[in-house]
Amino acid sequence: MSGIHYRESVSTDIPAMAEIRAAEWGTIEYWMTRITGYINCELHPQQALMQRVMYVALENDAVIGFIAGHLTRRYECDGELEWINVMPEFRGNGVASELLQMLARWFVQQNATRICVDVDPDNPTARKFYRRHGAEDLNKHWLVWNDIKLVSRMNE
Repeated sequence: MSGIHYRESVSTDIPAMAEIRAAEWGTIEYWMTRITGYINCELHPQQALMQRVMYVALENDAVIGFIAGHLTRRYECDGELEWINVMPEFRGNGVASELLQMLARWFVQQNATRICVDVDPDNPTARKFYRRHGAEDLNKHWLVWNDIKLVSRMNE
């Protein structure tokens, strides 16, 4: 999609990311604390390792979406997609797919191929998105990519 560009996140992106998350659940203050703690390696999801990354999608200089992931040992996976959010008015335009591919390439660079993601069973839109990109059911709440390399090469 023209006019949208992507890059690794920086600390000044955190307020916008918190606002995007809070639009769906919680408060901006809550997400400021969570996102800051996560990226600074002070907040750790279960079995998370220290290596983590966040990417943002921007229109002009405004954050319109982001993705975060880290290395892990949860469910015998190598990595975990922690968050992905895109502002509603930018959904359906390939932004989430591009963010997912960026994270997938990062996982490949880390030699992490089996990647999991926690998805609410009552969120059919998210589950459909992940399945369309090759994820399979791991259990009621989790999906898994057994080889994230396939996602990292989707547009090649």
